[in-house]
Amino acid sequence: MEIRPTTEQDFDVFVDTVHAAFGRFPETPTEGGGGLWWSALETDRCLLARTADGRSVGTAAAHSFELTLPGEILVPASGVTAVGVLPSHRRQGVLSAMMRHQLAELRARGEFLSVLLASEAVIYRRFGYGPATYTRRLTVPRHRAALALPRARAAGAAPATVSDTGSDTGSDTGSVEVLRRAECGEILEEVYDRYRRAQPGALSRPHRWWALRAGQPPISPAPRYVAVHRDTDGVPDGYASYSLGESNTLTVDETIATDDAVFTALARFVLGHDLVSEVVFKHFPPEHPLRWQFADFRAGQVGDDMDWLWVRLLDIPSALTARGWFMDGELVLDVDDPFLGEHGRYLLTVRDGKADCVPTDREPDLSLDVSDLGSVYLGGTAPSTLVRAGHIRAHHPGAATLADALFRAERPPHCLHWF
Repeated sequence: MEIRPTTEQDFDVFVDTVHAAFGRFPETPTEGGGGLWWSALETDRCLLARTADGRSVGTAAAHSFELTLPGEILVPASGVTAVGVLPSHRRQGVLSAMMRHQLAELRARGEFLSVLLASEAVIYRRFGYGPATYTRRLTVPRHRAALALPRARAAGAAPATVSDTGSDTGSDTGSVEVLRRAECGEILEEVYDRYRRAQPGALSRPHRWWALRAGQPPISPAPRYVAVHRDTDGVPDGYASYSLGESNTLTVDETIATDDAVFTALARFVLGHDLVSEVVFKHFPPEHPLRWQFADFRAGQVGDDMDWLWVRLLDIPSALTARGWFMDGELVLDVDDPFLGEHGRYLLTVRDGKADCVPTDREPDLSLDVSDLGSVYLGGTAPSTLVRAGHIRAHHPGAATLADALFRAERPPHCLHWF
């Protein structure tokens, strides 16, 4: 079997093969062009697996992204995608061969981590990936959507007022404007870029994604209304992309906000929409305070709680020294990487927000698989959770507690970019 990059001449073969692997047919191009998810693929980063007789039986690709680490640090990250094997050639080692080939290529590019969205949760852990960010859906019946008055007040602040829907109207002095998706492409791109640079776990959306309209709403050409929030100077600082569907359900594709007050203002806007029976927030961030802002604490019903971004470390010292840290400490990590046949023990030393990571022969504090290290890397999974689950071994009392404190982020990581 041969695994090689695609060329412009055989890119159509790549597209046909990945669709066949998932039992689907390519979509028809939209009027005016664009909007096809594969149009954002980078041809030289797409791999084809071919049999000895030249038949294409497997695919894998990678996007060039930036990932925001704890500490608002931006690093290159390959977004692995379009991984598939024809049903006729599964369980014959094709997938493992492609993943091993791809990981070697990523290392050759000098990259120390890669990420993906897993179509099935049981596939990618064996290749060293671990779930690192999580997302959920929040459903709010319109008749229970009133927001409570904030109980904390700054000294000298004017009292808030309450609208006829019970919403607090005194906490935001900006404005909301409704635009059609086609009218605000540059605004969405600029606001998203400001947001992702400060949000741990967020991925960049390169300009070509917006230009090609390749992805899911609001990137795609699908018709959407966009509520754009502007600050007191008229500068856009948040948006909510939404549509009204069957049963008068308003669905918000994503809410992008540069701070909590902007998020609240956008939530207030969609929750107050006329002729709506319920509002559904897709990709609702875990631990977001909106549920606490409802007058009825049970108004927001959480569903579809699932993993999103999976992380794979390719160079452990480089990865651990790249992110920001928020307390001092030392931890010895004994890390096994069975897929690549590697094993290493590392002394992680954190001082003043910076880390040093070197090989060591000291006794370990924690023993773990590289996929578990990927899960805790962004601060979205507590090491103690994986200790309790029986996946990470803590070698002495207090090791898990120390690891929890060291690996925490300034806020929970969240990723809502689809690729």
